[in-house]
Amino acid sequence: MDGERPHWFKSSYSGGSGTECVEVADLESAIGIRDSKCPEGSRVAVQRRTWTEFVRGLQQHTQRGHAGRS
Repeated sequence: MDGERPHWFKSSYSGGSGTECVEVADLESAIGIRDSKCPEGSRVAVQRRTWTEFVRGLQQHTQRGHAGRS
């Protein structure tokens, strides 16, 4: 995230309870991820393909009826 000024937005996969606050940014070369409760804290960037596979996995998990289970 060197020198890029990302536009952060709350992920649609963040829950509405206020405890799951993930924000993502569409960077020029990757996807940025941070905790919205600590926006100046640590951030990570992952390859677009990695993010796409992660989101796809969440969707499949939810479709199988496992949402909210540990």
